[in-house]
Amino acid sequence: MPRPLRAKFSHLSLVSSMAICQAVFLSPAFAQDAGNAAAEGDDALEELVVMGSPITASQAQSIKQQREADNLIDVVTGDAAGRFPDQNSAAVLARLPAVAVQRDQGQERYIQVRGAPNRWTSVSIDGVTTIGADEGGSQRAFRFDAIPTVMLKGIEVNKSLTPDLSAEAVVARVNLETFSPFDYEGFSLQGDVGYGFMSLGDGDQLQGSARASWSGEKWGIIGAISHYEREQTTDNREFEYDADGTAEKFDIRSYKVDRSNDGAILGLEFRPSEGHRIFAKSIYSLFADNERRNQYVFQIADALSGTIGETEGTLVGVPVQGSFNDGKYRTRNYINTLGGDHAWDTWKLDWRINYTRTENETDLPLVLETQQDNLIKPSITYTRDDPNFPIISLYETVSDGAGFAAGEALDGFDQSAFDFNLMLPLESEVITKSWTYKADLSRELELGGNTWTVTGGAEYADRDIAGSILTGAAPTVLLSALLPVVGQSFNAGDYVTDKPWDTNYPLGFAFNYIDDQRMNEDLQKGLDALEEAGLYDPSDYQVPTDQYTINEKVLAGYGKMEGDMGDVHLVAGLRVERASLDVGGFIDNDTSVVPVSYEQDYTDFFPSLNVKYEFAPEWIIRGAIQRGISRPSFGTIRAGASIDDIDGTITGGNPTLQPERTWGGDLRLERYLSGAGLMSVGGFYRHVSNVLFNSTAEVDNDFYDTDGFDRTGYDYVTTLNGGDGNLYGLELEYVQRWIFLPEPFHGLGFQGNLSFLDGKFETPDGRKAPFPGTSDVIANASLFYEAYGVSARLSYQWRDDWVDTLSFEGFGDQSRKAYGNLDFSFRYAINYRFTVFLDANNLTNEKYIAYEGDVSHPTEVEQIGRRYLAGIRFSY
Repeated sequence: MPRPLRAKFSHLSLVSSMAICQAVFLSPAFAQDAGNAAAEGDDALEELVVMGSPITASQAQSIKQQREADNLIDVVTGDAAGRFPDQNSAAVLARLPAVAVQRDQGQERYIQVRGAPNRWTSVSIDGVTTIGADEGGSQRAFRFDAIPTVMLKGIEVNKSLTPDLSAEAVVARVNLETFSPFDYEGFSLQGDVGYGFMSLGDGDQLQGSARASWSGEKWGIIGAISHYEREQTTDNREFEYDADGTAEKFDIRSYKVDRSNDGAILGLEFRPSEGHRIFAKSIYSLFADNERRNQYVFQIADALSGTIGETEGTLVGVPVQGSFNDGKYRTRNYINTLGGDHAWDTWKLDWRINYTRTENETDLPLVLETQQDNLIKPSITYTRDDPNFPIISLYETVSDGAGFAAGEALDGFDQSAFDFNLMLPLESEVITKSWTYKADLSRELELGGNTWTVTGGAEYADRDIAGSILTGAAPTVLLSALLPVVGQSFNAGDYVTDKPWDTNYPLGFAFNYIDDQRMNEDLQKGLDALEEAGLYDPSDYQVPTDQYTINEKVLAGYGKMEGDMGDVHLVAGLRVERASLDVGGFIDNDTSVVPVSYEQDYTDFFPSLNVKYEFAPEWIIRGAIQRGISRPSFGTIRAGASIDDIDGTITGGNPTLQPERTWGGDLRLERYLSGAGLMSVGGFYRHVSNVLFNSTAEVDNDFYDTDGFDRTGYDYVTTLNGGDGNLYGLELEYVQRWIFLPEPFHGLGFQGNLSFLDGKFETPDGRKAPFPGTSDVIANASLFYEAYGVSARLSYQWRDDWVDTLSFEGFGDQSRKAYGNLDFSFRYAINYRFTVFLDANNLTNEKYIAYEGDVSHPTEVEQIGRRYLAGIRFSY
């Protein structure tokens, strides 16, 4: 995603930063000078490279920050993010070693560091822990697509922890760092505008951002706004199978999606004297997704007669269900921080007060139409030479006296051939409110002839979460039966347009779009009339067992020592966390809805040790040992449950869940190269206990006993703690601009990483299961060129197959097929003020495929097409 060029980096002097700004924009020849400076020695070369080229400058800053760090981190600066065609922070993070990305309709959303479940990565913004909530209301996972990259000065992935960092991380802690007004001297204004299109559906892409700051001797102020939107068409096929792997449903979908990301920052900073600063900063972000779904499901297993084969079938009277919605998804973040940093001689005090509110809303009024009359159900033949794309031929269904048979061939599907309409109101909302207080006090001491820094600190978080999960358990509204009572009618077939679906997927015939927006407007009018007549009450469709409240308090105290012993730098310490949890919900036992609550508290100790040894010039070896924790997600620990006393089953949350706890180590060898370069090889190991997974167990306590019912021994369908597991891997990285090459090739460079991952955990039945989300191989590679005012990059991302959801029934786990993404970005500095850019994403037009058991049983095949965006950047 194009972003303003950022020429000031936190570890460079003010004078150097002004030189960088000039070097980036002044003239194409300046970049050439950097390549010609090899004869002047490495120090001069590095200085000129940093000042002369945006990509290399940002690489140099990232590597400098990584080299100086006390722990194992990977870093990307805001300007490096601007060199890529990335619109959100998830897309940027996916380019770092061992970081994989989870996509929704092709767009990056969550990340999986080292292939681990996303709940094993915690997130902070400007050093303060931030909790997230997903759109289904069940997960604690932070949505990175809600944070536009233009807001960020840099991103750190902490792969080992120090005691001052929250222990709520099994594999990594990601810190998103925003800008300060003192990153620039005086007045600064930067921004960009861009326009582009999506190849599938020819939808628009629009982008714009602006950031202004002013800093004087003591005061500084910064403000920024950003907006990105795209009109996206999503091609989709989904399938369902029985326990033997025989197809039951062909699900044909097309989505029209309008997505946007908005962000704003306002910050005020006061620096009364050297070594002191006080700041206040507010961040707002909004992710908005307006999704119009057109969906037809051929329920082949319910055909009146016929045969279903693996590669072909002939069926009479196949019921088809139509599903349509004009859905709304919204994620809002309000992040407010007041803080200060103070230094007096050998003493230093840092403090933060933060209030964060997250709102996640899902509104999906899903309209369903079904076929009751057998004569309107089409007969079909199909072939599945390619299991991803069944080719269907349509026929009339006729009565032959003894039953039903296939009649004349049809040219297309009759989208008005439905005789029953209903609505499923799917809604969820999660609101999190979190107060965090944090203070660190440190002092430098002389011990044994060495200078050591001793730090003590405390952190307290008070989090309130209220919401509901999206289960689809709400009763349906029978539109066909209710609306005539108030003198209205409703038929989804009346909203068929004359516009064919935008699709690249073969089918055998074409669908036309339903006007979901007009349908939803008319539907709402009908519901209002039913409500006025007392025939519809929206509250009746809120499922109590889906709702929950959670209060979570975490009090932490920690101490650490850091210092040098010759060429060895040590950071050692202990963090202690006391957590208390109060969970509320409802139990539905078929006769009544009963409120319930559950409390638990626990204390954990988290020692850690980080060692950095510079055993030769430009060579560093790092090692770390640590403990960590991952607390269960919101929906999984809800106290709500539905009870079926006839079948003896309980389905719901599990407030008795224990956190997943881990210990492990890291080891990495780093070699720093000229041309802002780095080569590294590292390995890691994590042992995890109490691994969470979805399954069925036997109730062994009285928590769900009500009204004299003893429910001990019922089947409990929920999330459970499993046994122990082990996650391990090897990470390789190489980054360098090849300044040693002759002109004009001196502008070439490479940035890439390769990760090999593996791991399994033990379920209660003794099965060794893979961790969901773990690809065996993750690879990123970028070839770039920067000289003569040109800055260009060709980037490729690839990840191997991975298990998405474990299955303890049926014939296999739900998995995702390997895929790669090829992107291209181009920038040209016209002059000091202006740079033009062109970004092209997903040049391979990738298909994202999920499957059950093996690839011959796909469950989802999705494609969004290529994306193109061009524009201009400005800087004053």
